[in-house]
Amino acid sequence: MSENLFQALEMLGQGMLGIFVVLGLIALLVVLMQKLDGKK
Repeated sequence: MSENLFQALEMLGQGMLGIFVVLGLIALLVVLMQKLDGKK
């Protein structure tokens, strides 16, 4: 029973980590685009 719970928590943690990584990359892209647009 506890093994399944740990597996579920591990999967949840990996999913959250993936979401944060994707959000971080999108934020970086937005900042880069703003800087590039500002130079023109």
